[in-house]
Amino acid sequence: MAWLCRSLSLLLSTAVAGSLFLSGLPKAAYGAVPAVGTHAQASALIDVESGRLLHSSQGDKQLRIASLTKIMTAIVAIEDGQLTDVVTTSKRAYAREGSSIYLQLGEKMTLLNLLYGLMLRSGNDAATAIAEHVGGSEEGFVQLMNNKAELIGLRHTQFRNPHGLDAEGHYSSANDLARLTAYALRNPIFSDIVRTKVKTAPNPNDEWDYMWHNKNKMLSMYEGADGVKTGYTKLAFRCLVSSATRNGQRLAAVTINDGDDWADHRKLLDWGFQHYPLVSIADKGQAIAAYTLAAGNSFRYPLAESEKGELKSTLILEEAMTTRYKLGYRGSLEWSIGETRIGTVPVYDAGSVRLQLPERRPLTLAALHHSDSPRFFADSLMDAMRALFR
Repeated sequence: MAWLCRSLSLLLSTAVAGSLFLSGLPKAAYGAVPAVGTHAQASALIDVESGRLLHSSQGDKQLRIASLTKIMTAIVAIEDGQLTDVVTTSKRAYAREGSSIYLQLGEKMTLLNLLYGLMLRSGNDAATAIAEHVGGSEEGFVQLMNNKAELIGLRHTQFRNPHGLDAEGHYSSANDLARLTAYALRNPIFSDIVRTKVKTAPNPNDEWDYMWHNKNKMLSMYEGADGVKTGYTKLAFRCLVSSATRNGQRLAAVTINDGDDWADHRKLLDWGFQHYPLVSIADKGQAIAAYTLAAGNSFRYPLAESEKGELKSTLILEEAMTTRYKLGYRGSLEWSIGETRIGTVPVYDAGSVRLQLPERRPLTLAALHHSDSPRFFADSLMDAMRALFR
């Protein structure tokens, strides 16, 4: 559906209490953010909430990724499987080489517990059992993995198996892994699994339960660490994705082929928290100066001090005769740094019942790259129906 919009670029330099200021931040007298380096062949750092890549070095280079593959295996299983399902270990899973949680042939375990074994101990047997159960076969599950990669927008990723053992045509990139991790960490089940240091699970083969200790040393050695996955093969070398949360901001770091990854991840995360803190740009319900309108969502974005003076916004007003206007949508606020758009939120009448509805994630830069914002029409329709039938 096409519609006409009127665009007003508002650059305000004075403040009025209680109003939403579209680019009211003064020009900051700061230089560029200093670069950060690692020992990795490729690296990336992402802000999980916004999806903004804060650092990238050889970020689109297609490389072997070892068990970082299991990030995709886990999120596909969580989204497409039933966590209470009981999975039976096949001969193929039982015999899988490499790291293992030592499942026995025919052993039964819930999908949820297999996911803990997958992510804490990097069990290749668990990966195979999960794939066969959720995908019908290992090959069927790999197709689900590649479909998910395409859906998320991972352009430098292709999977050949669910565990990450070296295979021709099985690769990803640091940037893609950062985006995948940000996507996965927004799922509370995935997030809970990867932050777990120790997990016990019933063991039908012995008198004692399984006890799995997470291989990710960052959970113990870095303040605020809460994920994600280690990896190693003879061809991929040491690979690591870590995440940490401080002051309400969550970052995820990626290194591929890095002989000093624990130190490099501490450095990357420290650098990100120091130089790109989350800034609250808009609050839901906040009035827009000179209009009887309000922001439909809050919006936070990681900004360097030197970028704050470059922050601009555009108010795009909906024409009154459109369907979306009749459903209560009054337009959108779009923010940019220089010429780069970073996010947008819907705008409603200041007294609209839609401001009382649950908050939506703002459409951010990553989404803007893959969409002309058709989501707003569907959201407008759903929100209007909720408002009508409250």
